[in-house]
Amino acid sequence: MVKAEGIIIRTTDYGETNKIVTLYTKEFGKIGLMARGAKKPKSELSAISHVLFYGLCLFRKGRGLGVLYQAESLNPFRSILENIEITGYAALIVELTDRLTEDGLPSQAIYHLLKDTLLLMEKGKDPAVMSAIFAMKMLPQAGIDPELTHCVRCGKQKGRYRFSIVEGGYLCDECAPTDRYAIEMSGAVQKLLPIMRLVPLERLGKVSLKAKTIGMIETIIYAYYEQNAGIKLRSRKFIEQLSKFRTRDP
Repeated sequence: MVKAEGIIIRTTDYGETNKIVTLYTKEFGKIGLMARGAKKPKSELSAISHVLFYGLCLFRKGRGLGVLYQAESLNPFRSILENIEITGYAALIVELTDRLTEDGLPSQAIYHLLKDTLLLMEKGKDPAVMSAIFAMKMLPQAGIDPELTHCVRCGKQKGRYRFSIVEGGYLCDECAPTDRYAIEMSGAVQKLLPIMRLVPLERLGKVSLKAKTIGMIETIIYAYYEQNAGIKLRSRKFIEQLSKFRTRDP
């Protein structure tokens, strides 16, 4: 028997009454656990076997699937789960964690990044900004860290840049014609991308960005993931659909 702190990042129905939960822990990394009877309304596991559960979990590890016996919540993330938009951004964070990690390979850095990002969202930090910061900080884990300090072709360190998905970073005005699909950025976006990658979460103050600015940042980040890592997030599509729906509201 093992007791460890963790966050559920994925669940899958198994049979009529069971669930398989994917738990991300500091000590063991990502592990799969069978939650027997979790689909039964009266089961003790039904209340905890959901994505974004964060708590102390008692389980038995196995060569394949382990078994989850019980868990104690450390933070119910009510502010996240009671708001569909914030839930969408939190779902994006855990989906990206799932896609970029392998079973049984622990990373304290990733665990703390995941936990601290969700805790800050729970405390009221802008969910779009927090999810973008998380995605930027996970780029090295994906093996596709872009060049954000100078032109990736000529090394120029000053001036305006465009972002090249293909080249993997910034292109100066002179080199931009080599990639006709390079994305034109505002000065704010150009400055924010490297800051988002490097800023420690504990040093974040009050962050508020214009919708156009965060929208451009998201476009760049997720196009970059899709093109260079083959990762297209289902949660991202949900957020886009929700945004379009709200735009149509009177």
